[in-house]
Amino acid sequence: MAGQGGSSAEARSGGGRGVVISDNWPGYSLDLFTYPQHYYGDLEYVLIPHGIIVDRTERLAKDIMQDIGDNDIVVLCVLKGGYKFCADLVEHIKNLSRNSERFISMKVDFVRLKSYHNDQSMQDMQIMGGDDLSKLTGKNVLIVEDIVGTGRTMKVLLNNIEKYKPKMIKVASLLVKRTSRPDGYRPDYYGFEIPDLFVVGYALDYNEHFRDLNHICVINDHGKAKYRV
Repeated sequence: MAGQGGSSAEARSGGGRGVVISDNWPGYSLDLFTYPQHYYGDLEYVLIPHGIIVDRTERLAKDIMQDIGDNDIVVLCVLKGGYKFCADLVEHIKNLSRNSERFISMKVDFVRLKSYHNDQSMQDMQIMGGDDLSKLTGKNVLIVEDIVGTGRTMKVLLNNIEKYKPKMIKVASLLVKRTSRPDGYRPDYYGFEIPDLFVVGYALDYNEHFRDLNHICVINDHGKAKYRV
């Protein structure tokens, strides 16, 4: 992604590092894309088009395959926002595995975290669902998340999983958000580093809305007011 007069996004090279979208990136006009009519007037602009998400996810699958191929993996998908990214990532890994001498056997499980009310991060986080986490003892675990902000939520989940002494834990996140209060945590693999914006689409929601939006977009004030609970 490059804006006129210079690049507004930088692709960092190397294992699993993300495409960096700068704070002054203007995004794409909504008029350039198709999206559900029931969201007309609720969005500011397209931050990441669906096609770029798909290509970047395929590259992350390649990085993961190179790093942890030949292992049996328990994929722990963080619901609900992570399900689309997880499904696409797992499918890409499977396709690579079929055409490679290195084979990854994957079992997918799900866990749900609750840390937002409207667009505000809550102090307390709830962990719900998933099989008995004690079954992760001695296993290779790949956590798949939609977005990492301060990193606090992911650290809580990691601390809970580490109690059961898995053999390995890796984290893949579609997005990493630059926040004013980061704690230095970075996932092992991530697709895009984005400004501190509240984004929706590609299964990321605002109070359960916008999950049916293919692109990742910035919600506007009208959309927040319309779907506030």
